[in-house]
Amino acid sequence: MNDRLTQLVLFVRTAETGSFSKTAREFDLAQPSVSRAIAALEARLGVALLTRTTRRVVTTEAGQALAVSAREALSAIDDAENAARGADRLTGVLRIALPTAFGVRQIIPRLPGFVALHPGLKIDLMMSDRYEDLVAEGADLAFRHGKLPDSIFVTRKLASAARAIVAAPEYLRRRGVPRAVAELKTHDCLGGPAAADRETWTFRRDGRVETIAVDVRLRTGSGPGVVACAVAGLGIALASTWMCGEELQDGRLTRLLPDYELEPSDAYVVFPSRSRPSRKARAAAEYFIAALNAKTHRPAAAGKLVESGESEPRGRIG
Repeated sequence: MNDRLTQLVLFVRTAETGSFSKTAREFDLAQPSVSRAIAALEARLGVALLTRTTRRVVTTEAGQALAVSAREALSAIDDAENAARGADRLTGVLRIALPTAFGVRQIIPRLPGFVALHPGLKIDLMMSDRYEDLVAEGADLAFRHGKLPDSIFVTRKLASAARAIVAAPEYLRRRGVPRAVAELKTHDCLGGPAAADRETWTFRRDGRVETIAVDVRLRTGSGPGVVACAVAGLGIALASTWMCGEELQDGRLTRLLPDYELEPSDAYVVFPSRSRPSRKARAAAEYFIAALNAKTHRPAAAGKLVESGESEPRGRIG
């Protein structure tokens, strides 16, 4: 990589991360080397690109403009090289941000097929239950499920999964099996990260909508925690089959009120840029859309890109 290209690469990552030291760690360089490269870029252009503070590095107006253009140019170079190699010879690092439980249960089991298709590609799974700053973290794409926060990012429908009311057989032996929605009021109900003390659950049956407010006796900060509490016999949970499918299959959980439908849980691919996603990000998106829709999930709207503020159907996290 020549000096000018190296300077641009290091500048873009420093602008994204707001940190010389983080950029240095990513590229296995000494921090002074990163500082010198960006200082040389500023000297060559004759403008200040970054403002150094005690806490972080902030781009100037000129730096912001260069970061946008340079990011697109570097992505185009990467795409051009991968296009020359062919679709089956993608190289470089693909950074995927995804929630821990969704990654463990749905993405990682399907990952071997993608890795086999692209042996020259290195994968960095950035697993976290917090919604990170995708640009600062350097993610090429992210997998998200449930309601998406508004953002400037481009999203694509990944797949949908049914949601169900579930409980452990042991709990049902103690408390009885609810046969109608209204009977849920007399049961211990479980809530996830966004749950309030009193939750509203909406059901559909024969074209009619039925809503019930349930008291949440136990709340936990994660979707897997809700499923674990249900398996432990602590109450009734509302969860997507992405999160509780294994437990339903092996009998640790029982599906309740099967004649009623709940709004499905939708998953999305999020591309952290308004510009065209990279070739490797597009390859990953296409693969996992096909893989997640191969069995029982409802098909995604093929090929449709939407802004995350638009009217693509969404489900609650679960």
